[in-house]
Amino acid sequence: MMFWDASAVIPLCVTEKSSEAMKSLLMADPLMAVWWTTPVECCSAFARLRREGILDTEEEGLAKEPLYELMKAVTEIKPSQKVRDNALRLIATHPLRSADALQLAAALIWTNGNPHGYSFVCLDNKLRMAAQKEGFTIVPKKAVC
Repeated sequence: MMFWDASAVIPLCVTEKSSEAMKSLLMADPLMAVWWTTPVECCSAFARLRREGILDTEEEGLAKEPLYELMKAVTEIKPSQKVRDNALRLIATHPLRSADALQLAAALIWTNGNPHGYSFVCLDNKLRMAAQKEGFTIVPKKAVC
């Protein structure tokens, strides 16, 4: 099982340069752990793609279908004081936005605070760097954007 950031889940739902690589990762290890807000972050990205004219309204709706299917089978890290405390430490330590700090904090909770030997699937470079500094193995080795 690997922890998946929303940036890596989105290409599973809409066609992007990284879609094939993310689908291969998922097929190799179909068990996913995600942060509680991942569906919100993904739907926000789909709406942004629609507003930018990359997706039409129908394609935006179609992107949600695989997302909702994926979310049925994930291990979801719920909000807690521990997640909040970890996120506060992370934003003081790394150049992260609040949502990214919460993603990484949730991943740390998932590993019981010991990320060594655990994989963090992410395509956002700042978050990848922070997760690596925290001790995660970053997947894929190079961000395919």
